[in-house]
Amino acid sequence: MSERLSLRVNGVERTPELDPALPLLALLRGELDLMGARFGCGAGQCGACNVLVEGRAVASCETPLWAVAGKDVVTVEGLGTPERPHALQEAFVAEQAIQCGYCVSGILISAAALLARNPDPSAAEVREALDRNLCRCGAHNRMVRAVLRAVTAGQPA
Repeated sequence: MSERLSLRVNGVERTPELDPALPLLALLRGELDLMGARFGCGAGQCGACNVLVEGRAVASCETPLWAVAGKDVVTVEGLGTPERPHALQEAFVAEQAIQCGYCVSGILISAAALLARNPDPSAAEVREALDRNLCRCGAHNRMVRAVLRAVTAGQPA
């Protein structure tokens, strides 16, 4: 059963008329054409679909639309722009922390959530924050260095 609900995605008010039980990921990819959040496991275990909801990293594959009604959602597309990338995006490029790229959007979201609550994390804290994000390319050490680089860049996270 469809119903109209309201939420903000990357600062834009959206009022889709969809089944409120539909996963947020379906709205983002299927209706809004935001492809940064990826379908990975479908069970909230891999982090490929992570987005920020009210500043917290959540798995959009298992978050129903009703749970985000009236809330702010930020996808990787909303972190920065091509003209003005987010400090994390710049650091990931500089550290060559992107291998195949499938998991990176979710990792960037998890890192952004970490820096919002802890603007000066240790390497151990970065590893802990990224622990639930799976990457099979083996770029973990570069990703940790990239997050720490974003901190030392002195740019707002």
